[in-house]
Amino acid sequence: MAEQGLKKWIITFTVITASLLELIDTTIVNVALPQIQGNLGATLEDVAWLSTGYAVANVIVLPMSGWLGSRFGRKNYFLTSIILFTIASFLCGNATSLGELVLFRIIQGVAGGGLISTAQAILIETWPREDIGIATALFGLGAVVGPTVGPTIGGYILDISSWPWIFYVNIPVGILAAYCTYTFIRTTPKDGQGLPVDWWGIVLLAIAVGSLQTVLEKGESEDWFSTPYITVLAVVSVFGLLLFIWREMSTDHPIVNFKIMRHRSFSIGMFTSFILGFGLYGSVFVFPVFCQNLLGFSPLQTGELLFPGGLCTIVMMPFIGMFLKKGIPAQFMASMGMFLFFVFCSMLSKSTLASGTNDFFLPLIIRGIGMALLFVPLTTLAIQDLKGAEVGQGSGLNNMMRQLGGSFGIAALTTLIHTRQGFHRSNLLANINDYNPAFTARFNAYINNFIAKGYNLLDAKSMAAKAIDGTVTKQALLLTYSDAYWVVGLILLCSIPLVFLQKFKKNVEIPADVH
Repeated sequence: MAEQGLKKWIITFTVITASLLELIDTTIVNVALPQIQGNLGATLEDVAWLSTGYAVANVIVLPMSGWLGSRFGRKNYFLTSIILFTIASFLCGNATSLGELVLFRIIQGVAGGGLISTAQAILIETWPREDIGIATALFGLGAVVGPTVGPTIGGYILDISSWPWIFYVNIPVGILAAYCTYTFIRTTPKDGQGLPVDWWGIVLLAIAVGSLQTVLEKGESEDWFSTPYITVLAVVSVFGLLLFIWREMSTDHPIVNFKIMRHRSFSIGMFTSFILGFGLYGSVFVFPVFCQNLLGFSPLQTGELLFPGGLCTIVMMPFIGMFLKKGIPAQFMASMGMFLFFVFCSMLSKSTLASGTNDFFLPLIIRGIGMALLFVPLTTLAIQDLKGAEVGQGSGLNNMMRQLGGSFGIAALTTLIHTRQGFHRSNLLANINDYNPAFTARFNAYINNFIAKGYNLLDAKSMAAKAIDGTVTKQALLLTYSDAYWVVGLILLCSIPLVFLQKFKKNVEIPADVH
């Protein structure tokens, strides 16, 4: 039964706030890694496990969240996840060693995995059927904006305080969300009680998805399959996934109900959610690296650049829900979103070493509009045919696919940047010879400049060679980031036909997860 009046809005605020906790924490820690590294005396490779451990735990729990909500009651599971996340945040802030911090981040990831999909299912149950598009749009505020504003918030906190406060800020928000959940959210039945637990399914899921996520998170830094443990984990993830699917299809009480894949819209929606994650997390990954490594922006400046686009998404989301309610096909809006994302990537691919903050305002606004047009319609299309308990299961799988899409995107783009940088550098170095008038003119200009500053000819030539090498490196990086933007944009553009394979419904009504 849908809620009415003020209570509906309090519950909406509660679940969005709780899901924002998890989504912001996905990216907020990244800007603090250098400070944590220095404070705890760890290497960059070791401190990267703070992000990897969180992501692995998160993606393992996501597909199980529907089953856990059904077994223990959705309200109970949601409340427990909020409390556990808040406690883990306090422990992270008080960690005195890297090992402790990684452990507490894993606990955060376990709790966070229970927040996203459960929050979405509660929201769908809270709003009337005819307003589900608006409810999905409101939930999308957190899902899309959270990863975008995370670096901004992290950069600001680090400017005024120290790294423990990126965890401490979760505590008052978590307490408020827990209180509102306990007070206002309706208790749901524990449908799964008394039924056998699919322990083999849980173990196989943890092995398969955990191995896959670890490969994606650490593959590039470990030189992929030249590192034995990456190879082993890749093989384990493939066989583990096959065994997990076989187990879930053959048991009477699966933790993940793959039978919902019989709905064509949901099956295609799983893939479009993967693409959405690729675009969302991939672009959020490339843009800050490009700005900070090549243009010399600070983390806070980079975060501030992303903020207007995130604000644009916030403003657009409710209108997208209203458009869906008025019967505008979700396919049309999703297609426009993918096209705008391609335009955003195309504009950024034309960036130069002289690009400033003003050059990025319009592309990022276009990205913000595109993300609003993507998230709500794609989510609506994916779960439009699900009924009853299928909504919770579908929400968990859908969110997992978006998370995996982001992990694949970051891993693929990291590898692309590494390989294409070498390719472009090699091509540019071919032009560094005495027969190239442009090179000799630039080289001699550098030499004369250093001589004018008082250096002797030998030192001036050495410094000119280093300056040329630096210029080549920067140009190679610029061309590489341009390639990365084109890859993201073209993947989104080529995915447009997929959304037209899903059912057209003039007025999409997503059934609430009733019992």
